Amino acid sequence: MNTFNTPFRLLVLSAALALSACAAPVTGHADHPSGGAAGKGMGMGMGTGSMAGMAMASLTPTQGNNVRGMVMFHEKDGHVMVHAKLSGLKANAEHGFHLHEKGDCASADGTSAGGHFNPDGKPHGPQTADHHAGDMPALKADANGFVDQKFMLHGPTVAAGPASINGRSVIVHIAPDDYATQPTGNSGARIACGVIAAH
Repeated sequence: MNTFNTPFRLLVLSAALALSACAAPVTGHADHPSGGAAGKGMGMGMGTGSMAGMAMASLTPTQGNNVRGMVMFHEKDGHVMVHAKLSGLKANAEHGFHLHEKGDCASADGTSAGGHFNPDGKPHGPQTADHHAGDMPALKADANGFVDQKFMLHGPTVAAGPASINGRSVIVHIAPDDYATQPTGNSGARIACGVIAAH
């Protein structure tokens, strides 16, 4: 059964429209007040400060899986806010969630996305210790296998530069991340993949 239902499709469409409204010109992002169209479009409650850019990835399942959804990125005040809305996950389970180095989801198993995005050559780990730029908090699915989760990353950027996530990929894994096993966190198979594109 396809869990990517009509309300979820409407959410994806509304988010895409909100991002496209902010796309031209790029300098316009800094002109949005915190309660303006950009903040509401991302649904983040961003507060005050300047915005450097927005990006989005539409995730599709790898072979034999059902995970679909959208991950939105909003750079502001030196950090990136992440909003993940996904369906088709294992109910009441944690899933490893990472930014990967290549913007390539063409392979059936997601391995074409390469390893974790790690421009600084750091070990894999949690946000509270040294970690890859691509290491993110785990996704925690509800009883219906849905996720609607927001968190903040320090280090990655949407704007151009060595830490830019634009053109890279987002991967959801089948198992939890132990944040210790090198270099992957032992989070198992890749069950969804999406290429990140700036807007």
